[in-house]
Amino acid sequence: MTVHDVPGVFNVRDVGGLPADGGRTRDGVLFRSGHLARLTSEGRERLAAFGIRRIVDLRDEQERRDEPSRIDGLGVETVCLPMFAGSAASFFDDDLSLDDLYRALVDGSASRLVEVVRAVLAAQPVLVHCTVGKDRTGLSVALVLAAAGVDEEAVVADYARTEHLLPVARNDAVLRFLRARYPHARHLEDLATRSPAEAMRAVFEDLRLRYGGPVDYLRAYGLRDDEIAELRRILIA
Repeated sequence: MTVHDVPGVFNVRDVGGLPADGGRTRDGVLFRSGHLARLTSEGRERLAAFGIRRIVDLRDEQERRDEPSRIDGLGVETVCLPMFAGSAASFFDDDLSLDDLYRALVDGSASRLVEVVRAVLAAQPVLVHCTVGKDRTGLSVALVLAAAGVDEEAVVADYARTEHLLPVARNDAVLRFLRARYPHARHLEDLATRSPAEAMRAVFEDLRLRYGGPVDYLRAYGLRDDEIAELRRILIA
């Protein structure tokens, strides 16, 4: 797992090098990040150097309109797969815990999560992102990696690393804004800044109890065995 410095974007990393059945994830195939709305000229050059062919944007329409990606001229295809119905503000309006949020995504966006896997299958190198690259991206990438046979603790560690890659100044500014807007919300800090390993472990345990595991969950919503085999061929060396 390699963290990259891409000016104007935070939480950029390549998920290569993670232990998996029969090998490790390949470098330079699957990337993840926060949004690309503040990508600088230098950042564009670095992103282009990765050879990205496809970007999977998990944000909703309002988020994309408010903060459009600065990728014109890069010749990269963007696939928009919003991970939930409604606005991202609903996370905070409903004062969801991380466990509540991930359960809502698992239950309400199952077919969309399968589409994310297929979007990764269709073209590489591929970058998956939402606004922060923490929750929607964290869950989506975790399921892609799990389907590819990556060791579960390595998947959890990749998810948990986000918390340590978010700039302190960004966190402080976001929390000030959210606390002013949602003064009675209890879960603001978790939703905006944290990615504890226990949260992803809880997702995997829930999927085991209800479906047999993360791969069986994806199968239940249409992912085929030949697609799983192709994902492993693409991602695992």
